[in-house]
Amino acid sequence: MALEWIVIGYAAGAEATMVLLLTLPGLGPLRKGLVAVIRNLLKPFLSVVPFGVFLFMDIYWKYENRPTCESSESCTPTDQLRDQKYIMKTQRNILLIVSALVFYWLLYSVTHMLITIEILNARIEKLKNRD
Repeated sequence: MALEWIVIGYAAGAEATMVLLLTLPGLGPLRKGLVAVIRNLLKPFLSVVPFGVFLFMDIYWKYENRPTCESSESCTPTDQLRDQKYIMKTQRNILLIVSALVFYWLLYSVTHMLITIEILNARIEKLKNRD
């Protein structure tokens, strides 16, 4: 089960790196190439969305069907510690899923904005040359 968390972690890291590269100032000459490469990577990275939803549903199902202690008398300290570790791992995994989805949305939005800016700059140049 750890492989799926590694995959979504690497995807979130790659998305964060791409967003950072697109938004760094001073990369004007490289930005056009970066936008072209990232635009081609948006479709494969879209698979993060259903994968994240699948992992979230897996977490929800495991949370709903986990054994719980009905009373404090039947729970040993080991059981309580195990339950606390499970809750912390679940929270970490949900944060990882949400960050991957948010970084994909940011990557898509920034890329779309930069493409729109390029199109508008081309129109401005065309209008300037026409006059």
